[in-house]
Amino acid sequence: MMGCWILNESLSIILVLSWLGVNLYLFIDTFYWYEEEESFLYTRVILGSTLAWARASAVCLNFNCMLILLPVSRNLISFMRGTSACFRGPWRRQLDKNLKFHKLVAYGIVINATIHVVAHLFNLEHYYWSQSPEAEGLVAALSKLGDTPNETYLNPIRTFHTNTITELLTTIAGITGLLISLALILIMTSSTEFIRQVSYELFWYTHHVFIIFFIGLAIHGAGRIVRGQTPESLLLHNITLCRDHPEEWQVRCPVPQFSGKEPSAWKWVLGPMVLYACERIIRFWRFQQEVIITKVVSHPSGVLELCMKKRDFKMAPGQYVLIQCPSISTLEWHPFTLTSAPQEDFFSVHIRAAGDWTEALCKAFGVEGQPLKEPWSLPRLAVDGPFGAALTDVFHYRVSMCIAAGIGVTPFAALLKSIWYQCCEAQTQCKLNKVYFYWICRDPGAFEWFADLLLALETKMSEQGKAHFLSYHIFLTGWDENQAFHIALHWDENADVITGLRQKTYYGRPNWNHEFQQVAFSHPSSNIGVFFCGPKALSKILQKMCRVYSSADPRGVHFYYNRESF
Repeated sequence: MMGCWILNESLSIILVLSWLGVNLYLFIDTFYWYEEEESFLYTRVILGSTLAWARASAVCLNFNCMLILLPVSRNLISFMRGTSACFRGPWRRQLDKNLKFHKLVAYGIVINATIHVVAHLFNLEHYYWSQSPEAEGLVAALSKLGDTPNETYLNPIRTFHTNTITELLTTIAGITGLLISLALILIMTSSTEFIRQVSYELFWYTHHVFIIFFIGLAIHGAGRIVRGQTPESLLLHNITLCRDHPEEWQVRCPVPQFSGKEPSAWKWVLGPMVLYACERIIRFWRFQQEVIITKVVSHPSGVLELCMKKRDFKMAPGQYVLIQCPSISTLEWHPFTLTSAPQEDFFSVHIRAAGDWTEALCKAFGVEGQPLKEPWSLPRLAVDGPFGAALTDVFHYRVSMCIAAGIGVTPFAALLKSIWYQCCEAQTQCKLNKVYFYWICRDPGAFEWFADLLLALETKMSEQGKAHFLSYHIFLTGWDENQAFHIALHWDENADVITGLRQKTYYGRPNWNHEFQQVAFSHPSSNIGVFFCGPKALSKILQKMCRVYSSADPRGVHFYYNRESF
């Protein structure tokens, strides 16, 4: 049982294979060009095949650096998601994998940068050895070029007694190469999942070292250390006749002249850097716009609710914004899902204290037992967005399964509120006619802020005769003995003792096989959207469930997996 999951995964595989194919083509084409190009024949005499390895990996490095910023250009992704007719259905879901592609391209940069650095270390050794007393014949003759007037050098290491490291660090290529390498190492090591969880701020700050990386990359080739024979010299100096008689170059053959290749890296990264600059200009413009904080609510489990207003702010359910608090940090922007509905005259976010920045924000707004401050005394906030996310596609399906774990419930608050408002408007026609909502949480206190919304929605659905529209399942995975006794004592009451809802809370973890079987049985021949926000381990399980319970028959049931990520 595979279903249309195959189509979605096939598109992902096609895109990855296309990226690999372009990389392989560029590498092989460049490699053979430098192995066969006549103007680099004398360079190959000294360097051998490591010249081709260095140049081929450099081209692939430039190609991947051209791509690396595109998947994280939020305004571009939102524009493509919202306005482009080309991105619909399976193609639209590829936009939700933008961070995966960003990471894939990053691995491509690391691999090609490693090849490039290693190849140039060999080149440096070859240059150094060709100046040694053991070097003779054509290699020695080429290395001595540039010692007399009217000659251009081929070997940048001018004497055998030169300290190659010192010589390297006095050149543009050497300095920028070291800078690029250090920046890349810093970015990659701080991008691990462990670092992101322990200190998101460290990840955020070190990731912006990419600006130094791109500047260094753009000017890296300006030193023109790797040189080839000039076109004019090729016309006068017949390589076929002259290469075997270097001792007669000033008699029978003109001395070959060399020059460095024009730097090209800046051409590859110019477009992405302009795009990044545009993103920053848009952010600066939004930063200047006034944000009015209308309400601050402190919920249990260290959750802060902020209600805000901003001129011309338009949103859709499931979108997110970037928030900056200048009094905490003038550089950091953090993503938060909008928990308000488009029909409301404000927008809101729920923020859990889970790091240095969020803890400082909650403290600034009076959470964790501190008295809440008056709106006029609150710190200033800047808001960038909103930006599109996977959850905005919920309304494109007739049946949707919405699954949240812990604070991952916040994206679904806006969705459920929007459903509530649409139920109030009898004239509104909605393609979505069934929602299965699952929330897994370990702390009973965390249910409190969300239970009121579910209760209001439950009541409204019953009044409108649409009680069947929403099926919600709340799972509590953590409790103590006192709570267990209290639950057992009130089990027979009509309202749930934890949430106050008519639907009873489940204790333990969901049996996903059972849940998917039930949904598939209830909706044969349906396309079902599965939307998840939570930890990676559960994401893998749900993705597997979508694959297992999707029918191979095009007329059967198909589950389409979408994960919320920023």
